[in-house]
Amino acid sequence: MIMAENELLAFRECWKQELTHKIKEDSSSNVTGQTSREDSKLKRYFEDFGQNRSLLKIRHDAALQGRIKGGNEAVLSAGKPQKEDKPEYVSIAEGLLDGRTSPLLERMQEERSRRKRQYHSLTNACSTSLQQQPQRKINKGDKLVDQFIQDLNETNDIPFFDIELPYELALKIFQYLSRKELGRCAQVSKAWGVLAEDEVLWFKMCQKEGFHSSASVSDSPCWKSTLRDCRRSENAVRSNWKNRVGSISQLQYELGKVLCDVSSCCGYVVAGYTSGDVRLWDTLHWDSAASFLRPSPAMVDVTPRPHVSHVSVNDGVAAAAYDDGCVDVWSTETGQEPVHHFQVPGRVQTLSLSSDSPTLATAAGLDVRLDQPDDRGYWRTLCQATLPKPRLWSQVESMVLVPGSGGRRGDSGPLVALSAGETVYLLAPEYQEPRVLHTVYGHPVTCLDASASRAALGVKSSGWAMNDGGNKIQVYSLDTGQSEVSVGNAAGDFSCINLRDSPAHLLVCGNKDRRVRVFDLRSGSSVISLYAHHMGVTSVQADDWKIVSGGGEGLVCVWEMRMGAKLWEMHNRHPVRHVRFNASTLVTANIPDEKSPRGACITDDDLTAHRRHRGVICHYDFSEDSISQDHVLPICRSNYVESSGYNYNIGLAVPYDILSGSHPSH
Repeated sequence: MIMAENELLAFRECWKQELTHKIKEDSSSNVTGQTSREDSKLKRYFEDFGQNRSLLKIRHDAALQGRIKGGNEAVLSAGKPQKEDKPEYVSIAEGLLDGRTSPLLERMQEERSRRKRQYHSLTNACSTSLQQQPQRKINKGDKLVDQFIQDLNETNDIPFFDIELPYELALKIFQYLSRKELGRCAQVSKAWGVLAEDEVLWFKMCQKEGFHSSASVSDSPCWKSTLRDCRRSENAVRSNWKNRVGSISQLQYELGKVLCDVSSCCGYVVAGYTSGDVRLWDTLHWDSAASFLRPSPAMVDVTPRPHVSHVSVNDGVAAAAYDDGCVDVWSTETGQEPVHHFQVPGRVQTLSLSSDSPTLATAAGLDVRLDQPDDRGYWRTLCQATLPKPRLWSQVESMVLVPGSGGRRGDSGPLVALSAGETVYLLAPEYQEPRVLHTVYGHPVTCLDASASRAALGVKSSGWAMNDGGNKIQVYSLDTGQSEVSVGNAAGDFSCINLRDSPAHLLVCGNKDRRVRVFDLRSGSSVISLYAHHMGVTSVQADDWKIVSGGGEGLVCVWEMRMGAKLWEMHNRHPVRHVRFNASTLVTANIPDEKSPRGACITDDDLTAHRRHRGVICHYDFSEDSISQDHVLPICRSNYVESSGYNYNIGLAVPYDILSGSHPSH
């Protein structure tokens, strides 16, 4: 550093000699007669030049003698004993041990005092040297150069930048900054720029915002660019959602089959039909055709085959229940043949599959059964239980497997919440009998849902209870079994609740009074209430900015939560019984209530007579362009060459087109 100071001083002296030589030539040609005003102006020039020259001489002598580390501290440190050379972070740590709460503020105060003393010392030294030197006029360019160099020195003397922190400690401080704050810090200096561009910082920020949660630091060469691309893609998808830009596909079914039930999860869609067929689609890999899931060998020779009553799917297995009490389970990887089969007495009333584990719960009447594979892949029954007979109802109405219950409860197994009449039970393998979570005489439970820590149930009020605010939703803690909050004040029955997929502390529900409501569970107040469907709400789901609802009239509506405005809607025949979406896709299912429509026969040749009775499954993808040819509806891709539309039995050929050989296409 001393060599650098010496080179700078040598450069300054060389430049000043050239300027001094020019000044001497200019001064020799000046006339001697000057006014008093010019004399005062020269006097100010002499003073400025003398001060600058004396200051440079003092800095040069101090640097040559090596009495201080920097040129700015020559006068102050001359004659004083040198302090022990320690790293700055050691001094900070010693200050913290001594009880000083802010070593940075103390150092800044010391720096101000040092500069004040240095200023007075330099002023006195310059005044002394000015009296000993002859005064002469200096050039204005010389003054500007000195001022520029002085400004450069001052920018390097900011106390905050004199503190040298370890890289790990500085990185720890920077991790509390946001994206915008990191961008501003990167413009401060090169050292801060290196910190603000650190890959670990951007990797943690990427995971904090929900992107690449399972990745490692080495998976991307530039996590800042990765985060920028993810956010750009997220904004594009959100814009497509709002403007209904994307592709739509109808998951086709065989002719003459009426849709009975639909379930979707993790890109898989499974559907059951009145013909007894179960079909599985993998929407993440459209190149693979939809596969028929074969029934167990015991059901192959059964004629006619029973209807499929319930289906469910997760990322590992798919399950289906039939009207005769048989239940089949398939693997989503292998498909085709079932990996597990059993039969229960009576008709299966409800079926539930865990979203994060291959655990299956079935209920027939009041009998409940839990099945799960062991470590070797062999399925076994975890527990079987019979609920106490309720006063008015004799079957399980709704059932849900608590997500993440196995991890939350350790090795004790899954937890099931189910309702029968006016009572809600909790069932687990270690329970000797089902435990009562909620029961109120004369107030039946109309709908049920559960998250990892809470259960929400819609309670129907009747008689005198209607004067107490109408129908409500009770929210219970699964850990304590106590009621946390009661929300809602509706005249109609609550028909659907979504607590599992809702944002934190929010609950979205639908009611037969045609409204979709969102409640804040912290305050128990209503966040938004939307007049949505004139035949009642049948299915609903929400995230942090939008709500998707389905109604009994067949409408699927997308709402903007903050403004409470409808973005768009789609209509199909039959009630919407299934709505499920993720960041970029939406799956809806319109399922007929009438499984055997009057006047329609499966063996009829003219299938257009009952096409309207079959139901439909729609898959929306908002991450792609809607003009993609592969995702245009089949009826719109038909041309005049074909004698009939695809699966629609609609004649498109015209006699004069055929005779003339002209085959225009859409």
